[in-house]
Amino acid sequence: METRSFGATGLRVSAVGFGAGSIGEESTSEAEVDQLLGAALDAGVTLVDTARSYGLSEERLGRLLEGRRDRVVLSTKVGYGTPGIPDWTAPCIDAGVDAALRRLRTDWIDVVHLHSCGLDVLQRGEVTDALQRAVTAGKVRVAAYSGENDALQWAVESGAFGSIQCSVSVVDQTVLDGAVAQARARGLGVLAKRALGNAPWRFETRPEAEDVAEAWQRFRAMCGELGMSSAATDRGPTAAPGATSWTELFTRFTGYAPGVDALLVGTRSAAHLVAAVAAVEQGPLEAKQVASLRDAFVRCGTGWRGRI
Repeated sequence: METRSFGATGLRVSAVGFGAGSIGEESTSEAEVDQLLGAALDAGVTLVDTARSYGLSEERLGRLLEGRRDRVVLSTKVGYGTPGIPDWTAPCIDAGVDAALRRLRTDWIDVVHLHSCGLDVLQRGEVTDALQRAVTAGKVRVAAYSGENDALQWAVESGAFGSIQCSVSVVDQTVLDGAVAQARARGLGVLAKRALGNAPWRFETRPEAEDVAEAWQRFRAMCGELGMSSAATDRGPTAAPGATSWTELFTRFTGYAPGVDALLVGTRSAAHLVAAVAAVEQGPLEAKQVASLRDAFVRCGTGWRGRI
């Protein structure tokens, strides 16, 4: 698995990271979690991203990474969910970092994000200052922000963060000429979430979940612009020219998008994670294919904002 410099942070990360949200679900067994994490490490994945809101994820990672903590770059998110302390306050950040350290059973966390708070919260400065104090204290290596749109833009320009996390996919390209390009120029690390854009090709009709429905509408519009089939199938050259499947095309598009250091694959399937690694190892899509996808997004995407 290719590793890359994570901006100017001094860290190196695998080009594919494991999004550990699903391992926090109670329906996922400890054995499944152990197998999934083992498959990730065996495939060369060195980046693991979790959050306080991901159920049991941090606790499970803490147990399973004992004895192999030095093999991974750990990323988590804070800002809420601390009993007795108001969300998005300095005490909440202080307590959130300390609680994450305990749950992850580590003396430091490589990357800690403020998790999608709004622009007004960032501009107050209270939570950004608290996160910087955690860096100064050696509890956190990189202060980061996860979010979209105006708040993401402010985070990039503020100088308060060493990295960002945002949605990047074939149907989420708005940031590529904006926040991601500027983050790259400023030496910030960039983690791309939602690389598959909610896999909109799965659905024959408009999905109920609003965020997935938005991705589905974008996908269909872009397919129409490109003269490509949007039928509910993942395979075949008529579905994804230049790749064997939509999954592969989306993965390679995001994995080699300018400014992206690593894409995050959130899954409870070891096979899906290994497939993402294999896709990225094939290298970037042909330049003409990327250009057509970028052009189609521009033509269809007036008013399309980042999807949190």
